[in-house]
This record gives sequence, C-alpha cells and structure tokens, in this order.
Amino acid sequence: MNIRNITERVFYVGVNDRSSAKFENLWPLPFGVSYNSYLVKGSEKIALIDAVEESFVRRLLSNVGEIVENCKIDYLVVNHMEPDHSGGISTLLDLFPNIKIVGNKVTLGMLKGFYNISEEHCIEIKENDVISLGEVSLKFFITPLVHWPETMMTYVEEERILFSGDAFGCFGALNGGIVDNEMEVDWYFPEMYRYYSNIVGRFGKPVQLALKKLENIKIDYICSTHGPVWKDRIKEVKDLYNRMSLYEGEEGVTIVYGSMYGNTEELADIIASRLCERGIRNIKIHNVSKSDMSYIISDAFRYKGLIVGSPTYNGHIFPAIGEFLTSMEVREIKNKVIATFGSFTWASAACKMMNECMARLKMAPVASMDMKQAPSKSDYEAAKEIADKVADALKN
Repeated sequence: MNIRNITERVFYVGVNDRSSAKFENLWPLPFGVSYNSYLVKGSEKIALIDAVEESFVRRLLSNVGEIVENCKIDYLVVNHMEPDHSGGISTLLDLFPNIKIVGNKVTLGMLKGFYNISEEHCIEIKENDVISLGEVSLKFFITPLVHWPETMMTYVEEERILFSGDAFGCFGALNGGIVDNEMEVDWYFPEMYRYYSNIVGRFGKPVQLALKKLENIKIDYICSTHGPVWKDRIKEVKDLYNRMSLYEGEEGVTIVYGSMYGNTEELADIIASRLCERGIRNIKIHNVSKSDMSYIISDAFRYKGLIVGSPTYNGHIFPAIGEFLTSMEVREIKNKVIATFGSFTWASAACKMMNECMARLKMAPVASMDMKQAPSKSDYEAAKEIADKVADALKN
C-alpha cells in the first residue's frame, strides 16, 4: 500500500498504474504513472485532495482506510476534473453520500456534465476562499488552463504544502518512495519535460499566470497529481516550468526528419555532423517513422534549435512530418532557431509547405534547402551551410 506521512497531518494515499500502455491513449508510459491523492486531517474535518482513475478506487479506499476509521471523509477537493483523477468520484459519492465535493464554478459544471452530480453535493469556492478543517485550513487558487479550464490549486498554509493538480507533474510510477528526498529522482525530469510538452505545452501564458500567483507563497512541499512529491528539488521543478512556459529552450538542436529511401536521412546526418564540428553538444535526431511522437515533441520543446526535413510525398509533406508540424502549431511553439531541408524526385512541395508552417508560427527559418533526387556535392555543402547558420544563430 502506498501510504506515507508527508507531515503529521498530511498523508499520501495515491496509487500506481504500471499496466496502462499510454496516457490519454496517446503518450507511452514505459515507466508507468501515478495517480496521486492526499489526505489532510484537521482536528474537526478530513479532506481528500483529488481522487483517482475509476478502476483504482478500491485501492484508494484501502489506503484511506488505513488512516481514517470507516473512511470517513468530509470533503473531496477536486483540483482537476480529468477522468484519471475524477473517474472515481461517483463511486465515492455512492459509498459516502454525505461527502461534500469542493470545486470552482467550472468544476461544478463538469461534475454535472460528466457524472450527473448535482450542486447539492458540492461546495463552490472562489479565488482565495478558505475552508477550515480545525487547526489546518485549505486555501484555493484558481489556475485556469493549467491545463483544463477548471484547474485550481489548494494550499495548506499551516503545513506549507501546495496541492498543485497536474502542474509540476510527470510520467513515471513511484517506486517505493513518495517524496523526492527518499529516492533517486533524476530520471523523472525527462519525463516531466515530456509530460509538460505533450499535455500542457500550448498553455504557456496560463502557466505563467499560475506561477505568478505562487511567487509570495512559502512552499515546503509541492504535491502534484502525478509523480513524486517535491521537497528538496522544488526550485528545479519551478524553474523547469518557468522556462518551458516561456518557450525558453536549452542549448542544443533537435533534428526531425522523414525519409523513404535514405536520401533525406543522409542530409540529416551531414547536418548533425557539422553541428557537432561547430561545438553543439546536445543534438537529438528523430526519424519520424520510428521515434514516438511523444519524444519528438518533448525534444522539440526542450532545445533551442529545431531543424525539420521532409521528402515530398504525393505532392505534400511526408505524412508523419505533417503530423509533427501540426503538433507544433497546436502547441504554438515559439522562440526557436529554425531551419528546414527537403527533397523531391520530380516536383518539389515539402520544403515550401514546411516554410509556410513556420511562417504561421512566426518563426522564419535561418536557412532552407531543397534537394532533387539523390544528394550531390553541392547538396552536401548546402546541408553544412544549414548547420553553420543554425550554429551561428544559437551563439548570437
């Protein structure tokens, strides 16, 4: 059972999911995922902060029952309505009809829409509202679009604990420990990049607004709905979210290409080799026909340089490159040093279409080339020139 005191009055009662292959049926979960739920015990009332996915309710109740006799809970705080957290609410309400569900106005509308839960079972809160549990209290911050319109955060001032919903979360089950100082957590950070870029990525401005609300709050623990409880590494986690939401990339280049018979791939390798000669050390290369889109999106967000290559296919962009570029437009990616390279056999289209996509994103490529059929000596030089111009732009 995953039960752990975070403080004397706050307990972890969440669950691990190592069976689901994909999160949201989209994003691979090679290391599983946790659905984090927390119990706050006041001297008068008890609150459960966020529930779990429907199939894990029995395990959640078993955890709660270890701490609270007869699982008597007064409040269920819903920071986020996505069904991996809210799926078990109807079952909890059936078992404990006197429980009060706490959420904001948008949350209450979703409770009705998803689960036909009427407002008589709910308490509507607004920004900075406080609910006392006796000796400890819950204060609420509305943080819309991090990453749904109803999202909010709950703060226990007496314990300096922030229940942040999906914010500051990551993929990866909890392997024994709960708090970051109990276990090795370095491997969660790439999973946080992937989680942010895939799921939260387009909501940079709302994330910035949420971070500003937290600026003057004393926080000893960040309790997200996915991944470790953050204590010792709170600064790193907040800095990562700040950089990502400002679309500030790390030093490095991501090369994303499609290739049917290896000619476009050859250009990708030439570009990468030249970048290395120019001193670029973080170079990530993705063949869109092999790499999962989740990891491509993550690296595209993470690094400052982005170079995209595509052959012309049926008078259009190579299909998987088109999917990648759509994912960039949907997430409104920005502040990248961009370059493109294309290839064709008898009628060029891909390079023009890639550059049109970059124009829609308001990012003009620093270099672009188009190759007819197999690479020639002049194509090799053009590929090197792309690398040189990207390297120069990254150093300016």
